[in-house]
Parts: sequence; C-alpha cells; structure tokens
Amino acid sequence: HSCQSATARPNSLSLPVKATEFWTTHRNGEVKLRMGESGPEAKPPLTVNQMFTSAVERFGNYNALGWKEGEQWKTMTYKDYYKTCRTAAKGFLKLGLKQYHGVGILGFNSVEWFIADIGAILAGGFAVGIYTTNSPEACQYVAENCQANILVVENHKQLQKILQVQDRLPHLKAIIQYKDELKEKKPNLYTWAEFMELGRDEPDAQLDDIISSQKPNQCCTLIYTSGTTGHPKGVMLSHDNLTWTAFVTGEDVSMTDADKLQEVIVSYLPLSHIAAQMIDIWLPMKAGGVTYFAEPDALKGSLANTLREIRPTAFMGVPRVWEKMQEKMKSIGAKSSTVRRKVASWAKDVGLQTNLNKMELNGNLSRKPLNFRLAKCLVFRKVRKALGLDRCTRCYTGAAPITKDTLEFFLSLDIPLFELYGMSESSGPHTISLPDAFRLISCGKVIPGCKTKIFNPDADGNGEICFWGRHVFMGYLNMPDKTEEALDADGWLHSGDLGKHDQDDFLFITGRIKELIITAGGENIPPVPIEDAVKEAVPLVSNAMLIGDKRKFLSMLLTIKCEVNNETGAPEDELTTEALDLCRNLGSNATRVSEIAGGRDRVVYAAIQDGINRVNEKATSNAQRIQKWTILEKDFSIPGGELGPTMKLKRPEVMKMYKDQIENFYKEVLTPTTPDNPLPSK
Repeated sequence: HSCQSATARPNSLSLPVKATEFWTTHRNGEVKLRMGESGPEAKPPLTVNQMFTSAVERFGNYNALGWKEGEQWKTMTYKDYYKTCRTAAKGFLKLGLKQYHGVGILGFNSVEWFIADIGAILAGGFAVGIYTTNSPEACQYVAENCQANILVVENHKQLQKILQVQDRLPHLKAIIQYKDELKEKKPNLYTWAEFMELGRDEPDAQLDDIISSQKPNQCCTLIYTSGTTGHPKGVMLSHDNLTWTAFVTGEDVSMTDADKLQEVIVSYLPLSHIAAQMIDIWLPMKAGGVTYFAEPDALKGSLANTLREIRPTAFMGVPRVWEKMQEKMKSIGAKSSTVRRKVASWAKDVGLQTNLNKMELNGNLSRKPLNFRLAKCLVFRKVRKALGLDRCTRCYTGAAPITKDTLEFFLSLDIPLFELYGMSESSGPHTISLPDAFRLISCGKVIPGCKTKIFNPDADGNGEICFWGRHVFMGYLNMPDKTEEALDADGWLHSGDLGKHDQDDFLFITGRIKELIITAGGENIPPVPIEDAVKEAVPLVSNAMLIGDKRKFLSMLLTIKCEVNNETGAPEDELTTEALDLCRNLGSNATRVSEIAGGRDRVVYAAIQDGINRVNEKATSNAQRIQKWTILEKDFSIPGGELGPTMKLKRPEVMKMYKDQIENFYKEVLTPTTPDNPLPSK
C-alpha cells in the first residue's frame, strides 16, 4: 500500500505529545481516535476502568465469573471481581511493574487469567497473553518484546519454559504460578495466594493516581499475532479499542443486560487471541453477563459436558469445534435404528429448507410450517438439549474458514451458525452475521460505526478488504515498517484478505492475498474454495492443501480423518468412526491411516480420485484442475506444527515439512494427462 500522500507520516522518533495521528508504535504513544459526528462513532471514549466501574454500579451483585472446584461450581460477583482486580493491580505495583511494561500470562483460561489481565491494565501495564503451545524461545521473544516485568504462569509445565529462558529476560522481576503447589521455592517466584496477599493491605492512593491518569487513546493490551510467517507482531490495542468495540458489538448482537436476562458464556478458546478476550471478558462486562470457565481439557472432549451443565446463551466455536460436533453426531446417528435415522433425515430436510427460506426473507418468516414445528418437537429440541445449546440463541463461528457442508449440517438441525470476521488488528470483530441478516458462507455485515472498502477490485468485485473504525488498532509495538504496511496514509487497515460484497452488502471472503496461488501460466487461484470442494466431495478427507505456486499444474496434499490423542492433541493412526463407516461402504477393510496412505488401499484411492474428478468437472478453467494428489501418513495438528493455535493451516510450514512429497508431484518432464483432462505436453 503506497503511503505517499500530501500529509507526510510523522517521524516515529519525534511524535508530538498531542495525538494527531491514527497510529503509533511507541509503548507510551497516544493516537487520534476515529470519532464521528453522530451514532456509534460519536460515543464518548472510556478507559477499561470506567467501563468496569460502570458495570459494578449497574450489576454489582450479579455473578460475573464461575469456575469448577471438584464437582462444585463456585461464583464471584461483579463487586468482588473488581475488588480482586484492584488487589492484583496493587500486587503488580509492589512487585515493580512499571508503566507501559508487560504482564505476560501463560496458561489456560481461568479466573486468575482475567484478574491478571485486568489487574495489569489498571496498574498501567500491558496485558499480554502468551499462547500455551509456545516453545520456551517463543515465550522469551514475546516477554522481551513487551519488556515484561511480571509473568503469570498456570502450572509447573509452563513455569519450566520461563525458567529455561529467565536469564535472557532482563526486565523480569517476578513470576507467579496460579495453579497447583510450587514444586520448588525460588527467589521472586510466588503462588497466586502469596501474590494476592502482597496487594491486600497496600494503600489505594498510588493505584488511584495511575487509574486517573489513564486515557482511552493509550495502549492497554498487546495481542501477539500467531503469524504463520516470521516473528509475531505485538498488536497494540487501546482502552477505546476494547471498550468501544465491546459496546457496538454488544448492541449489534442484541446482548441483553443482566437486569433483564443475564447472558451466559463459556470460556475455552485461547485467551491470547483477541476473539476469546472480546467474547469472554469485555462483551460480558458491557452487559453484566456471567462467564464460566471450561476445564483445561475442553478441546480434548470435556467441553461437551461443560456446555450441558452451563447451557450458555451465546457460544463461539472455531470451525474445528463445529466439525468435531458434526462428526460425533454423525457417528451416533449411524448407530441408531432405521426408523430413527429416517425421522432424523426427514427433519433435517425440513430444517434446511425452512431455514434457507427464512434466510432469503431476512428472518421474516411470518409462520413456521407445520412440518417444521413437528420436526422441532421430535428432533431439533432434543439435539440442542444434548449439545447443551437449548438456551443458546446465538452460535458463532470464526477465526478460520468453515465449509458449506458444516454450515448446512447445523442449519438443517435448526442451529444456524453465524459467521463473523475480523482480526487482532480490528480488536476482534469487523463483520457479523445476525439472525435477521445472514447468508450461507458470508461473514455477515459490517458492525455499526465501522466501514469496509474493497481495494482495487477486479471484474468480479474481488479485492483486498480494508477496515475503518474505532476498532482499528494503534500500531505494532516497535515496528513502524510493518505498521505502515498495514495502515495506509488515510488510516484504513488493509487486511490482506480478499473478498467481495453482494448486492445486499453481505461480505464474502474469497482468500488471502498471501495464499493466492499464481501458477507458472500466470493464473491466480485462491486455494480455499478448491480445498473445501474436495473435503465436501470426499468426506473421508480431514485436511486438504492445494499446491501450485509457480508450478505448471495444481497438486494436493490430503489427510484422512483419524482419532486424536486426548492428552497431546496429536493425530493417531486409527480411523474415526465416520471414516470407518465410509471405508466399509466403499468395500475397504482399512481401520488405520497407515493402511491407506501411500496408495496401499486401491478401493479408497479410486473413491478419492472419483471425488477429485467431480471437483475438476466444476473447475472454471483447466489451470484450476487438480492433476496429482497424495495421502499423507498423518493428519495435520497443532503439536505437529501444520496448524496454528486457532487451527489455521500454516501453509509455509506444510510446504517445508512435506517438501519431498511435493517435489515428487513435479518430477516428470511431461505434463501429466488424465483421461478426462487430456492436456498437450508442453
């Protein structure tokens, strides 16, 4: 993005005290807010403390947090929550937290995580979440980049990572471990209880002075992008980024205030990510909602129980969570009686048709047809109850692309998944789907007070998606060059995503600029639609990655649906129940991935080729056809390194890891020909 404009950029080193610019990369910098004359843009800016105290005034005696001790759920009210955050803030100050320095938090979602986060902000520091899957070196990079004075770790395992790199952290003054007993005493290492004692009897004056000096246009939180390339960047978010975004998003999705009907949320997605912070911490605070914490093994299976116990009113799942639910329900369905299967299949047809009609009418279906009401009684209500979603009026999906197949599966069960879209650099959401404004595979419409621009659109209206609004970040900490790449001279955030609007202003994402495959013949091909089409045509496939940049033809790496180790999250060799059933139906006796990979099972290979032929038939051009493919020995996973913390495909990593298999595709001199695609050799 060219930054040449009439108004020269400020010299990063001589920033004026008065915030005249939309961006800064200085830890103590201030920015000009993108205020408007009226509507949401004109809402008076608030600090985190102002938003929190206003919640305490309105909802002081309502429960704010809930967590499980043994079999018992314990709760904490808004009054106690705020008081505890202040105590933590005083503890941090006593341990030597300096203004604009980080408090790094490394661990699974918990009450202590929230309190450390808000305590750091109240004390004038930065709240900095660190991914629990980070290596010691990656933790060291983040801690040093934000000049962390204090690190808060969950347990012995996370503590070990910090102790390994402690001597390379000159700013570090203390470490606090919030779960389990300490296995060994060390200087400047505290349990959570010891830490809370430090601040309990401290006078309030110093903290009050710091709080009253805070401004909404100053940084309070750093989100480190999990960057699939290079070092992570510290996304600087201001008080106003968090408080304003929570306000407009809460209004947009019609969150109800606790004095009418309290919203209930389950916290389980990684809090080092902005989506989880916005949904679990800031949105509930705006409306006096209550957040319950899932168990640390949530994504390994216990989430289902938590949902049934808590019955949330809103729930956000990344695509993999919804896909896992879908797989589980399919495998249970396959085992039920013929009559049950027929009833379920009838109900799903009715559900899908009714919901698609409702979608076309923007939610204004005056009267639900009789067969739909019957299906609801017989099937939909029971399904929702079994999932713990019987009170859930809003189910969201985001953070990575979801397939149409999964969206239609849940829609047919009368569980519309509302897709949302945004990035760390936009404090979370930018567009949201709503019950009365939603389209399959669209990410919805822009949130109030924000704007979307499609930059350099092509003939089909596809171009780079750019954002404007008070949710746009301040800049990347200490990275002026990277900041100038993301923000243009007029203050628009360039997302790096490709997309287009339909005639009703619904946004559709078509790919990432960086992911675009440009073939040797110069054709631009976004990989995700082709990968999704293969997953839909071949249900046995778990992950698919298209290859073809600077190559003569497209090829594809495929993985098979397999069981996952509950402890490590690593893929196993055993096929999932769904995969086993699919193999039996094809006439294959395979029970393991190793019996299929590398061409070992001809029946399965023929079925996959058949699916790929069907995808190729729909290709818009010869260049978009998949010419070669292979099945890998194991599925992609976070511990394996192929997926990022939010289950996003790390394409550059996969290219490196499977270099040999990829080179094999392109070894022959001749361009391959397939019976249905006779290509002349070049």
